[in-house]
Amino acid sequence: MHSPTGQQVLLHRGGVSARIAQVGASLRHLVVAGTTVVPPYPDDEPAPMCAGVVLVPWPNRIRDGVWRDGDTERALAITEPKLHNASHGLLRFAAYEIAEHSDDTATLRATVVPQTGYPYLLDTAVTYTLEDDGIRVAHEVVNRSATDAPVALGVHPYVTIGDTDPRGLVLRIPAESFFETDDRMLPVGESPVSGGTDLRAGRPLGEVQLDTGFATLRRGADDRARTSLTAPDGRTAALWQGAGFDYVQVYTTPRYPGQELAVAIEPMTAPAEAFNSGRGLRRLAPGEAWTLEWGITLSAE
Repeated sequence: MHSPTGQQVLLHRGGVSARIAQVGASLRHLVVAGTTVVPPYPDDEPAPMCAGVVLVPWPNRIRDGVWRDGDTERALAITEPKLHNASHGLLRFAAYEIAEHSDDTATLRATVVPQTGYPYLLDTAVTYTLEDDGIRVAHEVVNRSATDAPVALGVHPYVTIGDTDPRGLVLRIPAESFFETDDRMLPVGESPVSGGTDLRAGRPLGEVQLDTGFATLRRGADDRARTSLTAPDGRTAALWQGAGFDYVQVYTTPRYPGQELAVAIEPMTAPAEAFNSGRGLRRLAPGEAWTLEWGITLSAE
């Protein structure tokens, strides 16, 4: 059977296994020590709600697809018709080249070609590597254009602790501020977290409803910011963000296949509307490479 998400890459190391889909280079399943940490979805369905997909050269939304590139106004294709935004970059539906594949590591590559509203050429790569407690993901973006190229990057994985009622998982987000949005889910301001947006100490997932961008992330001594889910028995699934991933979008939904409640934890280098605000936007010089890392772990602590 041909999958709408393309060829499937299977990785295995000890008690850790993962499945990567060719389309979107998406992480579509992760199991650690017998526990599902990234929930799967049916083989015959496209990635639901952007599950696991790499978002480049921008994550999240651009209002009306219109942005200023120096003195030039550019207009991207509208990929979120309901809200009339350009959403989640240009490689969401691309079938990546599976460039390297061993038992526990895989590298997938894709090119962003010049197109409507984005006249730049980028080489991109994502490498998934299994570790004893989860997975580490490395991204590289190289500007092959003759001029500087504006770039941002994000990823859209869903995280769970699969043998636990998701409503009882305690969600912690290490953010001190969040983005207020309008009815088109575009930022109109930034405020300190409070009430329902302050999850630094944690709240049960069943008590929150989020489609929210967060900033001012607290980092550990290893310079990683961790958004986590903790089960009643103390097991913790954590998504960590390395240097450069300065923002996180958190999205809760009851519509993920096979899940009563699911949460996407989306590391991002820039928030929504970055092509217009400049917030977090990176301008790569010709030939310049940008590397980033994030990952997911499951611990008994």
